[in-house]
Amino acid sequence: MNKRLKKEEVKRNKILTYSIVIIILIIALSYSAYKVYGLIQNPTDTYLITNGKLSLEESVVGYVIRDEEVLAGENYKNGLQAIKAEGERVAKGETMFSYHNKNEEQLSKKIEELDVKISEAMENDNNILPVDLQLIEEQVESKLDEVYKTNELQKINEYKKEINSTINKKAKMAGELSPNGSYLKGLIEERTQYANELNSGLENVTATRTGIVSYRIDGLEEVLKPGDFSYLSKSLLEGLNLKTGQVIATSDEKGKIIDNFVCYIAAAMESNMTKEAEIGDSVTIRLSTADEVSAQIVYISEENEEERLLVFEIKECVEKLIDCRKISFDVIWWESIGLKIPNSAIRYDGELTYVTRNRAGYLDEILVKVKKKNENYSIIENYTSSELKEIGYTDEQLSERKTISLYDEIVIRN
Repeated sequence: MNKRLKKEEVKRNKILTYSIVIIILIIALSYSAYKVYGLIQNPTDTYLITNGKLSLEESVVGYVIRDEEVLAGENYKNGLQAIKAEGERVAKGETMFSYHNKNEEQLSKKIEELDVKISEAMENDNNILPVDLQLIEEQVESKLDEVYKTNELQKINEYKKEINSTINKKAKMAGELSPNGSYLKGLIEERTQYANELNSGLENVTATRTGIVSYRIDGLEEVLKPGDFSYLSKSLLEGLNLKTGQVIATSDEKGKIIDNFVCYIAAAMESNMTKEAEIGDSVTIRLSTADEVSAQIVYISEENEEERLLVFEIKECVEKLIDCRKISFDVIWWESIGLKIPNSAIRYDGELTYVTRNRAGYLDEILVKVKKKNENYSIIENYTSSELKEIGYTDEQLSERKTISLYDEIVIRN
């Protein structure tokens, strides 16, 4: 009898268990059907979360301000000869450039004519022993090889002087060995006289400090100066009538030294970020060369209700900004890397933000934190446990919370 009762009880328990399972399945299927019906009634797209980069930037036009010193000599009208090349660094006291002798063309022509006569006299004299001149010939050829191997103007000028000096030694030796020595000596003495006259008229200009050499003079070196920027205004800058990207012409009379450690860019701007900017803020600037450099805002003035004039200080790629005075560039206010999603996937509930995750048709509302956003996209991340506790999450809620992760599929809200 007892056995029979136990069997019936077991049977009832099984029926009850099966009934509960069936009810759960019906509820789950009903929920899924409800979600599917909701999607049918309100069709949505989905988006696969990936890592991305987001930035807020704007393109502007600015004016380059440099610490630069223009140098010129007394004989600047004679035209300069560059010793240090454009963009080359120079130390204090080094020769940057020199001015030609006013009679250089005539003197150079006379020296060339004498060189031809000296060469002919040496070739026509069979009494000169080649062995006596072999060492000098090798020295000349060695220096000529060095000239062919370099493109540095200063070194080329140095080698040229050494070659001329060596050739003179050769001519003097030939004059001493040759029966026609008096003739050769006369030619050499005459050449030396012209050479001394040529060199005596040269005026060297030396660097007053270290920096970058430039021969691009636009007359604004004393107008746009660093330091106290209170003289700057939009009207002053626009009144310079400069073209964006126009290369400054090279002067054949003057040179200048530019501080190669820092320069500034002034620009009138009217974006929302500009209105919120403060002195000391750091941003990134993208130059037209595609170089991205760190910059700091060092001066702000109010132009009007809509515009402010900002001056950015940069300490990188200074040498790439010596060719132009007015340039186009991008101000990158901020950059953020992380989980990138469309703004249309975000639901706002007061100050909290949610996304709807779709996993195999199961939809979950997940609380997320928006790090950065622009007009179309946001970079999001999950809250930490301590952050969730600060907004009121209990330990039980923390244990049950769901998070968003890479390659999750989220719903785009129409």
